[in-house]
Amino acid sequence: MKVLWIGWVNLKRMFRERSNIFFVFIFPIALVLLIGVQFGSGFAPVMGVHQSDDGRLSGSIVTGLEADGSVEIRVFEDAGELTAAVESGTAQAGLLLPADIEGSAANGEPVEIGLISRPDGAGSRLQSVVAAVVSEVMMPVGAARFASVETGATFDEALGAAGQIVGRTQPIGVEVAAVGEALFPDTLGQFDLGASSQLVLFVFLTALAGSSALILTRQLGISRRMVSTPTPIGTIVAGESLGRFGTAFVQGLYIMLLTLVIFGVNWGDPLAAVLLLLAISAVGAGAGMLLGAVFSNDQQAAGIAVIAALGLAALGGAMFPLDLFSPTMQRVAHITPHAWALDGFAELVRRGGTTLDILPELGVLVMYATVLLALAAWRLRAAITRS
Repeated sequence: MKVLWIGWVNLKRMFRERSNIFFVFIFPIALVLLIGVQFGSGFAPVMGVHQSDDGRLSGSIVTGLEADGSVEIRVFEDAGELTAAVESGTAQAGLLLPADIEGSAANGEPVEIGLISRPDGAGSRLQSVVAAVVSEVMMPVGAARFASVETGATFDEALGAAGQIVGRTQPIGVEVAAVGEALFPDTLGQFDLGASSQLVLFVFLTALAGSSALILTRQLGISRRMVSTPTPIGTIVAGESLGRFGTAFVQGLYIMLLTLVIFGVNWGDPLAAVLLLLAISAVGAGAGMLLGAVFSNDQQAAGIAVIAALGLAALGGAMFPLDLFSPTMQRVAHITPHAWALDGFAELVRRGGTTLDILPELGVLVMYATVLLALAAWRLRAAITRS
C-alpha cells in the first residue's frame, strides 16, 4: 500500500508543477499537429497565381492546375502580395502569368512564365507540376499558328479549332504498378506517423526529466525521513519507481487518447498499443531512476536528461523515420529502445499487426526496463542509505 502512496505523491507533484502543463500536455500535441500539417499525407501545397490579364491561355493554365488536384490554387491580384506570401511561407510557390500570352504565341515569340519559390520548400516538385500543365495548354499553339498562316483565319479561331482537335485525340495510356511494399502506405493518416514518434520521444523525455524530482526528494531529506519510519528501503525504491513510471504512462495515454479524438490517429490494436506504451514507460522510468540515483545535483541531472533524451530520440528514429535511415544506421539505431518501440508502432499502424506480431519488440523493451530498473534500484538504495 505504501508503494502506491509514494507513487501517487510523485504523480501529484507532476501536476502541481505549472511548467509541466505546457511541456507534458500541450507541447506534444502541438508538435503532432505541426508535423502532420507540414509532412502529413493529407497536405496539399498552396500555389499562388497572379494573372496579368484574363486571356484564354492563362485561364486554361489556372484551370489545369486546379484540375490537377495536387496543389491548392490561391489567386492574388497583386504580384507583390504573391511574392510576400511565398517569402512568409503562406504559399509554397507563386506563378506569374504575363499579359497577352496569346499575342506572343501568335507572333512566335517566347512566352516567359515566372515561378517563384523558397529554396527550402517544395519548389522543385511544384515546378514539374506547372511544366506539365503549361505543356498541355500550349500544345495546340504551334498548330494554331500554322493554320492561321495557311488559311488566313485569326489566331484565336485557329487556336479554338486546334484545341477541339486535341480534346478529341486519345491520350497515351500509362499504367503505373507499385513493386514491393510501400514504406508509407496510402492508408496512413496525416497525423499517424508524427503521433507515434512524438509519443515515444516525450514519454522518455518526461521520465528522464523526473530524475530531478528524485534528487530533490533526497536533498530535502524526504527520503531520510521515510527511512526513519517503519518503511523498508525496498518499498521506498519501488514507490519512487512507480512514480516515474506513472508519470510517463499518464502522459503517453493522454497523447494516445487526445490524438485519437482530435486528429483521428490510428494506433492499431488497442491492447497491443497500450502494451507498447507500458513497456516504453517502464524503460523511461528505469532510465530516469538511474539518472536520479547517480547524480546529486538536480539542475545537472535535468540538463543531461534533456540532452540524452533528445540525442537518443534522434538516433532512434523519433525525429526522422527509421525507414529512411541507411541499413547501417538502422542497425545502430536499434541500440536505443526508441527504435524498438517505433518498430512496434509501425507494425500496428502500417501493417495492422496484433500483440503476437510485436512480441519481439516487447521482449527487447522489457529487457531494457528490467536491466535499467535493477541498476536504478541498486544505486538508489545505496544513495538513500548514505543520505
